[in-house]
Amino acid sequence: MHSPPFLQHLADRPTPIAYSPPPGVPPILYADDALLIVEKPSGLLSVPGRGPGHADCLLSRVQALFPDARIVHRLDMATSGLLVLARGAEMERRLSIAFQKRQVGKCYLAVVAGRLTQDRGEIRLPLITDWPNRPRQKVDPEVGKASFTEYAVEAHCPEEGSSRVALIPHTGRSHQLRVHMQAIGHPILGDELYADPAIRAAAPRLLLHATRLSLEHPVSGQRLSFDSPAPF
Repeated sequence: MHSPPFLQHLADRPTPIAYSPPPGVPPILYADDALLIVEKPSGLLSVPGRGPGHADCLLSRVQALFPDARIVHRLDMATSGLLVLARGAEMERRLSIAFQKRQVGKCYLAVVAGRLTQDRGEIRLPLITDWPNRPRQKVDPEVGKASFTEYAVEAHCPEEGSSRVALIPHTGRSHQLRVHMQAIGHPILGDELYADPAIRAAAPRLLLHATRLSLEHPVSGQRLSFDSPAPF
C-alpha cells in the first residue's frame, strides 16, 4: 500500500531538533553608544521564538549587559557569525534604514556539496515562503521576490566532495543563501531544511558563517569593517 504523495513528502522532512542553545553571552567584538557587533554561535536564536521554550536568544543575552540593545537584522538559528545590534530607538531607526537601502556589506563563508563548474557567478532566483512547509522558502519565478546572490569559490576539497564558497547576498530574503545554493545543485553541508539526508549528515551543523560585515557608523559616518573567521 502506497502512502499519499503529501505523506511521502512529510516523511522526507527532517525531524525537529529540541532547542538546546550553547551557553554564555556571545562574544561582543565592538561596542559604543550607538551599536554593538556580536558574534552569534550556531544553535542560538537571534530573537525569541514561539513558545516559552524558545525565549532564550542572542538578544536577551546581550540585553543582560546592554538593556537598550535592539535587533536590526537576524541570522538563522543554525548560522553563525557577525550580527549588528542598535542601542536605542534612534540608532535602530538609522541602522534599519541602512539595511533597507543595502548600504551594509555582508559576506558569508559556506561549505557546499560538490564542485562548482564556475569559480565565480551570480544567482538570480526569486524566492517566496513555502507556506505548507514553513519555515522553508522556495524558488517561484511567477510570484517570488527578486533575490540576488554572488558567489566565489575559495577552495575545492575533492577528498571531501565539497567546496568552500564566499557568498554575498545583495538582497536579504529569508534563507536566501541556503535556497540559492540548493537550487543550483550545491546545498550547504549540514542543512537540516534543504539538503538531502547524506548532505545533512556530512557536518555536525550548518556550515554557513557570516564572516565579514561593513557599514557606516550611524553617528560619525565612519566606515567600519569587521571580520570573523569561520569556525569550520
